[in-house]
Amino acid sequence: MKVGLGLPLDDTESLLDWAVRADAGPFTTLGIADRIPYHNPEPLVTLAAIAGATSRVRVQTEVLLAPVRETVLLAKQAATLDRISGGRFTLGLGLGGRTDDYLATGFEQRTRGRRLDQQMATLRDLWAGRPLSEDVGPIGPLPTTPGGPEVLFGAFAPPAVDRVGKWGDGLLTAGDPAMTNQLFRAAEQSWETHGRTGRPRLVAQVNVAFGPDTVTAEARRNILSYYDFTGEYATRIADALVTSDAGIRAVIKAFSDIGAEEVMLYCWSTDPHQVDRIATLIA
Repeated sequence: MKVGLGLPLDDTESLLDWAVRADAGPFTTLGIADRIPYHNPEPLVTLAAIAGATSRVRVQTEVLLAPVRETVLLAKQAATLDRISGGRFTLGLGLGGRTDDYLATGFEQRTRGRRLDQQMATLRDLWAGRPLSEDVGPIGPLPTTPGGPEVLFGAFAPPAVDRVGKWGDGLLTAGDPAMTNQLFRAAEQSWETHGRTGRPRLVAQVNVAFGPDTVTAEARRNILSYYDFTGEYATRIADALVTSDAGIRAVIKAFSDIGAEEVMLYCWSTDPHQVDRIATLIA
């Protein structure tokens, strides 16, 4: 089982410390979330810096809100990051459910699913080296990974999950094992429906805080802040935070049992010593 870490959003200056510690440990991926009207660092810029500070661990958007970004520029940024990282970049994409992300960028929220499908067609064309149009040629650089960086879709509903088979390389989802199992099976069905060979990559995410009570308390505060627009749902997410060694081991096993290739342990506290504590736990 591969285990990655989701990076905290509240202390940009500490993230390179997190990255160096993780690169020296057993972790496979470092992921970071995306918002626009929030105090998180911009994901692609952050992951470029992390790629330069590491040599082994993969870097991943978890997930990038593609519909609030200009498509051609996103294609160029993603290909550049894939080149800079030596093919260690995974582009996790999602729609986002917060209206303020769309208001801030001027894109239409109501049509975001249709826009993401259009974006994927353009991204795949540009990453393959095809011209943008009759008037505009190819948009370089070509990515290191043939056909473009690995694309995972963050999804919780059937139309979104179906993008895995149509456009993507796998599914990234956050939920309890029972819900995740249903989404994994839906992703596999989408893969088969679209005639893909092999199998989709299945990645699960779970929120953790591992350390003293101060670490857990900070993680809860940050979850409640990040999800405050959801009302009572924010409290349920905070209450589901995994905080013990037995709990982390159990959740990794539960996701492994339903076919997850990787589990992303998303850390909401800024304490970088969590990297070393979790590394010791899973080694």
